[in-house]
Amino acid sequence: MTEIMVTANKSNSNNLLRRDVRFLGNILGEVLVHQGGNELLDVVEKIRETSKALRAEYTPELYQEFLSMIKQLDSEKRHQVIRAFAVYFQLVNIAEQNHRIRRKRDYERSAGETVQPGSIEMAVKTLKEKGFEYSDVEEILSSLSLELVMTAHPTEAMRRVILDIHKRISEDVMLLDNPILTLREREQLREKLLNEVITLWQTDELRDRKPTVLDEVRNGMYYFHETLFHVLPDVYEELERCLQKYYPENRWHVPTYLKFGSWIGGDRDGNPSVTSDVTWETLRVQRKLAIREYKRILIELMGVLSFSTNIVNVSEELMASIEEDRKHVVIKKADIWRNEKEPYRIKLAYMITKLSNILDESTLGQPNRYDSPEELIRDLKVIDCSLRHHYADYVADTYIKKTIRQVELFGFHTATLDIRQHSQEHENAMTEILAHMNIVEDYSALSEEEKINLLADLLNDPRPLTSSHFKYSENTHECLEVYRTIYRAQKEYGKNCINSYLISMTRGASDLLEVMVLAKEVGLYRVEPDGTVVCSIQSVPLFETIDDLHAAPQIMKRLFDLPVYRRSVQARNDVQEIMLGYSDSNKDGGVVTANWELLVAMNDITAMSKDYGVKLKFFHGRGGALGRGGMTLNRSILAQPSHTIGGGIKITEQGEVISSRYSLKGIAYRSLEQATSALLTSATAARTEKVDEKEAGWKEIIKEISEVSLEKYQDLIFRDKDFFSFFKESTPLPEIGELNIGSRPSKRKNSDRFEDLRAIPWVFAWTQSRYLFPAWYAAGTGLQSFYQGKEENMKVLQDMYNNYPFFSTLIDTVQMAVAKADMNISKQYTYMVKDEEVRNRIVGLIKEEYKLTKDLLLKVTGQQEILDNVPVIQESIRLRNPYVDPLSYLQVQLLAELRELREQDGDDAELLREVLLTINGIAAGLRNTG
Repeated sequence: MTEIMVTANKSNSNNLLRRDVRFLGNILGEVLVHQGGNELLDVVEKIRETSKALRAEYTPELYQEFLSMIKQLDSEKRHQVIRAFAVYFQLVNIAEQNHRIRRKRDYERSAGETVQPGSIEMAVKTLKEKGFEYSDVEEILSSLSLELVMTAHPTEAMRRVILDIHKRISEDVMLLDNPILTLREREQLREKLLNEVITLWQTDELRDRKPTVLDEVRNGMYYFHETLFHVLPDVYEELERCLQKYYPENRWHVPTYLKFGSWIGGDRDGNPSVTSDVTWETLRVQRKLAIREYKRILIELMGVLSFSTNIVNVSEELMASIEEDRKHVVIKKADIWRNEKEPYRIKLAYMITKLSNILDESTLGQPNRYDSPEELIRDLKVIDCSLRHHYADYVADTYIKKTIRQVELFGFHTATLDIRQHSQEHENAMTEILAHMNIVEDYSALSEEEKINLLADLLNDPRPLTSSHFKYSENTHECLEVYRTIYRAQKEYGKNCINSYLISMTRGASDLLEVMVLAKEVGLYRVEPDGTVVCSIQSVPLFETIDDLHAAPQIMKRLFDLPVYRRSVQARNDVQEIMLGYSDSNKDGGVVTANWELLVAMNDITAMSKDYGVKLKFFHGRGGALGRGGMTLNRSILAQPSHTIGGGIKITEQGEVISSRYSLKGIAYRSLEQATSALLTSATAARTEKVDEKEAGWKEIIKEISEVSLEKYQDLIFRDKDFFSFFKESTPLPEIGELNIGSRPSKRKNSDRFEDLRAIPWVFAWTQSRYLFPAWYAAGTGLQSFYQGKEENMKVLQDMYNNYPFFSTLIDTVQMAVAKADMNISKQYTYMVKDEEVRNRIVGLIKEEYKLTKDLLLKVTGQQEILDNVPVIQESIRLRNPYVDPLSYLQVQLLAELRELREQDGDDAELLREVLLTINGIAAGLRNTG
């Protein structure tokens, strides 16, 4: 297992990556011998070499030899072979992640005064070069807003314990770069890594049960504890450093523009485990983390701020604040700082006690605790001013400034929690509540316009609709409890802990008004006697399907036309949040149409909202996989039309994306730095960009391409009666549900209909079978409809690729999917389809479309091979494929055996386990799940 899966680049930097892969591969080889003898290593090496040879030059004889080798493995050996390849990919991924950090450091070390592309400094330097004055930059910064929202979408195939081992291995491998290590220290490091890889080998990578929602909450909080509390303030510090460098005439304090939110514990759409009690406990977990982090920081500060009044004069304000604390705060004897000459340490002891008291809910409102983050910030600023009073500015800048920023970013709630629920749940609750009050017998039977008029009247009416004397159904009671929990949370944890209520499957204006009426029942919304609206929660529509996107502009217009709703938006600083779903739109219409319709909806809603003076904050529900809108964070931002980011951007961070971006501080920093640079670039473009006069014509072309692509896509997915059966039989879809990677069911309903299948398993299953079907299918037919073999039309498409960002992003996304797809390997999966006629017909359609798409991508981009524009990724895919192939062949064999057994009412836990191990291994190899 020592093959070097790296690019052919001969630079010293890549030599280090090659060294790390070889080093870890050799260690894994030792582990295989230690755990399974030389025979295991020999088998793994033989399979690897044969797989690689097949990729280099296919022959029927070699193919049969390869299949025979795999089929002859006994159960125990097969199990070990699967794990060997899966663990190898984990180690290679660690090496590649480390190499990303190394490359950035190498660039900074060797570049001198050269500014790195995509960096914060490059973005600020560009502002200066384009003539933006201080006031312009200040205005741009005040308009920036990016919220990254962690979700518990079940696409992370790795267990938390495995990720912990990965982190330890990563930290140890980084030490190999240390030039002052002695020979003995290097030997000790190798021994430590050998132990870690043995631990990895002997740790079960499969969960024995589904995680609970609170398990998922704690998993999400891990990243705040490990990286985000430390890295996020560093990004702000770097931005301020660059601003100071290029605009030195002013002292900068960048407003909060980049923060994190969460759905984990708040997303109840299709997940009955997310109750109001779970949401409350989620907020408690998040608060405990924030308080624990601040206490840790203040304890560290006690070790640093040893300044003595025998030597310096501290501020009178500091001494007065200590005396005020003495009146109200009782400190345990063991925690009292007894040296009266060290006032900073005395003050910090009181601050630590006031933080501890926050977790005791009985102290709410008392002066012996902090009731808000602002109170903690006030105390920190007292310390800051006092330090500067005796010229300890460097200490203030190094320690206190960062701590203040941390409190500004994370408050006492760590992350803003979004609530999400399906629109039907609100309609059902409203129907029951209004029937109890004899307002309308069957609310659900009303027309949309009748619902809107009734709900608008109810919002204007101060009288309540619910009573404690009524007994409601369990679902309606829980629906109301969610709102009561939000109200209580805002009172206790501050209004920033929850402020968005997302509505899945929004189909009309009434869906948003229902949420507002229910919010009114608990005091989250009210109309004062003078007509002023007080609103501390916002209804956020989620437009997911193609039909929903078409309807979106008119739905929002109808809402903005209602004075009572418009006033609620006014109460939220004239900003309306709107979520756009990439997963269901892609599942509904294919990659070309989904991206086009999302763009059209954004542009149309933005244009309409300007007439009402409303700024829009678009929330992009992107998944990690290409078929769910997945791309790097900075590209996600740059892909949006610059004129649509005025009210801010939200983007989901899901599943394996979270661990890949935020497990390591270096990668987390680079990702957030690039995101900041992209934000500044987009904001600059919004003020300077001129629309290409050809863009209107290009949009018409894409519209036509989209219409043809949609027809092609839906002909197969929705109008071919055999397609869904083909999909289920030729992919590990049924088995993915047994992987225990999330608390949420894989279907919205207990149904076998395609419409009720969630987009995540849809994409995950196609990725496993190496088709990556949702990320490229029908793109070729769409492009061909315009090209039609005419060179003049191809020149237009090439012009669009070079000069129209939307089109170039779309093309590059599709070619990434085409590069990762493998028609030869996916063919093995189709042998599991029982009906030969169905198999041959559908495989023929897919392969024909794949070839067409690939040929046209090459013509449009002018490339010789797919991904010639990103050779590092191209080479990485090429070198990874021979290692993924054995896992794919093994998966097909195991699926066939398991399904045959189950058809005879049998089962085999070990066989299922091997299937699930191949799923994990392929996910690690392709670096894509859902």
